[in-house]
Amino acid sequence: MCFSAEASFAGGIIISAIGVATVTKVHKPSQLVFASIPLFFGVQQITEGILWTTLPNPDYVSIQKFGTYLFLIMAEVLWPMMIPLSVLFMEENLKKKRILRLLLILGACLSIYYVICLFLFDVNPEISGYHIQYNIDFPKSFALVAFAIYLIVTITPLFVSSIKKTHLMGGLMFLSCAVTALFFTQFLTSVWCFFAALISGVIFWILRDSKRKFNLDRLILIKNKLKAAIT
Repeated sequence: MCFSAEASFAGGIIISAIGVATVTKVHKPSQLVFASIPLFFGVQQITEGILWTTLPNPDYVSIQKFGTYLFLIMAEVLWPMMIPLSVLFMEENLKKKRILRLLLILGACLSIYYVICLFLFDVNPEISGYHIQYNIDFPKSFALVAFAIYLIVTITPLFVSSIKKTHLMGGLMFLSCAVTALFFTQFLTSVWCFFAALISGVIFWILRDSKRKFNLDRLILIKNKLKAAIT
């Protein structure tokens, strides 16, 4: 999605459509944040599509700046909290909820750090080859630590969760990030979103199966009540 304007817009529309379909599978309020992740990715991709079309033209500086900060706020400020929060809302195991709360706090601290950096340091996106490179003057001494925490708070909650198939999602996210970091290091922020967007389908799958189970359990409950009433 991050390789051209056309790909970004097309990807954003497709992922947003998956997001709408995913939201229809929600049967508990606690699933809403998790279900909104594909829509989140869809907006990200459309935002980067806008950057692709405006970066070559200096007349659109204000739009470029808005798109840049919107993209980075979503990727670096909201995302570190979104995964632990969404999983925490769905989790019912008390022990796991305590761990998820700690991960959420850690993610919130990282988000605050990125907010401060976005206020204090310059961000200059540029098209480099088939990617958008975000040249960010964040402190180099904290870059590795911040990235490690980013991985922990966005991937670990999926392995902590007792929700079925979130482990698969966590493994896919880890693999995607590893491939991105290995082959597209300079464009990590942009290209990572391409791989992460693929996870939207997994989220739809998780919630679809959850809704099916919920409906089946409800039918069984009604059947048992009818049996009890007859006898």
